[in-house]
Amino acid sequence: MATNMRLVLHLLLLFIFAVQEVRLVCVEVASDTEATVGSVMKLTCICCMKREEISAETKVKWFYKGSASHYRRMLIYQYDHKPQEPEDAEMYWKGRLTWNGSKDLQDISISIVNVTANDSGIYECEVSRFFDSFKHFTFKNITIELKVKMQASVNTTALYSEIMMYVLLVFLTFWLLVEMIYCYRKISKSEELAQDPATDYLAIPSENKENPGPAVTE
Repeated sequence: MATNMRLVLHLLLLFIFAVQEVRLVCVEVASDTEATVGSVMKLTCICCMKREEISAETKVKWFYKGSASHYRRMLIYQYDHKPQEPEDAEMYWKGRLTWNGSKDLQDISISIVNVTANDSGIYECEVSRFFDSFKHFTFKNITIELKVKMQASVNTTALYSEIMMYVLLVFLTFWLLVEMIYCYRKISKSEELAQDPATDYLAIPSENKENPGPAVTE
């Protein structure tokens, strides 16, 4: 019985580690492009490093380029050793942008607070990484075209994806529990047969009673 309990505990620990020990992986995903008036809009900009163990100095600049009919490229936010507003930023953007990036600076997103209809337009995320004391550097530019609406539209694709994710998680959890119960019963039954010495001893007389040998005649 103690062996069975140890096996069950090992399986439970394996399941806990499989669920909780999830290694974070950098994935470059596109930003949402629709916002609602009065909401907080995250402009997602992710620039993964191919070699995370190599240290690099990262500088980020966020530009607003207006619309296609009214083009005006202006610096609205930046990261240079720390997130900060440019000194010459327009008053319209003062206090409306917040840093939403990660500590390792692979996610270098920002958020717009209290979105207005005038925030529609093209945004540009410019990333520069400097390696080995500025001897080598990489540069990347990501463009986001934002459209602001009065009311939010329902994203059915995201809704179905979330539902399917939860269904799959419940199915995998149920399957793992069934496998654990099956293994436990199988091992318990085999140990009961192995620990019962009277099984083989009683089997011989019973067979002799059912199948008696031929009578001996003089």
